[in-house]
Amino acid sequence: MPPADAPTTATGERFCDVGRSITLCYETFGDPVDPPLLLVMGLGMQMVAWPEDFCMQLAEGGFHVVRFDNRDSGRSTSIGGRPPGLTKLVTRRVPDGHYALADMAADAAGLLDALELAPAHVVGASLGGMIAQTIAARHPASVRTLTSIMSTTGNRWRGQPALGIYRKLLGRAPREREAYVEHVTAVFEAIGSPGFDRDPDAMRAQAALSYDRGTNEAGTARQLGAILKSGDRTAELAAITAPTLVVHGTADRLVRPSGGRATAAAIPGADLILIEGMGHDLPRGAWPRIVPEIVARAQRFDSAPAPA
Repeated sequence: MPPADAPTTATGERFCDVGRSITLCYETFGDPVDPPLLLVMGLGMQMVAWPEDFCMQLAEGGFHVVRFDNRDSGRSTSIGGRPPGLTKLVTRRVPDGHYALADMAADAAGLLDALELAPAHVVGASLGGMIAQTIAARHPASVRTLTSIMSTTGNRWRGQPALGIYRKLLGRAPREREAYVEHVTAVFEAIGSPGFDRDPDAMRAQAALSYDRGTNEAGTARQLGAILKSGDRTAELAAITAPTLVVHGTADRLVRPSGGRATAAAIPGADLILIEGMGHDLPRGAWPRIVPEIVARAQRFDSAPAPA
């Protein structure tokens, strides 16, 4: 554990160039001398979807925590250009030249390199789990341990949404602030955790903060295109050597639990934790299960003797 006076509050937003024409917005928590831990968020979501209290609990566990906006979200670079249309997304015919998960993983690995934090413990949720998996597979020197939360492998027969969810997901978000906030809150009411107490006020506050930081509906479509362009990554995941934890909720209607099971089966030696009643969110009531597992695995890795 860090000393009592070690800083655990947010540093404030900063910007980092990570490659040709890509700048990422990021924020850190904790003491910079502690082992680094990178948080990667999901589809269309901003780094603020990792709640500050969640980040600070990880920092209090003895880690220098970094959260960031993926490309095409929040205050990081918006790629621009016309996104794949609904027909192309449904038929998985993503245009040539469109970026893939490998490019988003290269962004994150580039951030670690630029900040001189590699290798780091890498934790990803949903799309962020796919990115984290890809970092571990393609940039193994950047990853100490991997935690994949509510994510999947890209196999079309695993982790697919419940049919009733599509209507909610495909609805366009309103442009007006209060209507946008209510729209996002309704989506998370549909995909969130029925087995845990919900905090609509906290969800509205997070949605309002995201709106104020800048929304990017076209960017979300491009991120979805990256998932579809990358296809089934099961074979690639077999090359991961980082100690891996897979976390999934039994009540996840967006990425159903078969996605978590497939991820754990694909990565050699991965451990799977299924959390009863958890959906496709990070309910505070599940943190006492999730945070200690992340911290314990990372601490075991950091305390292990280096190979001869």
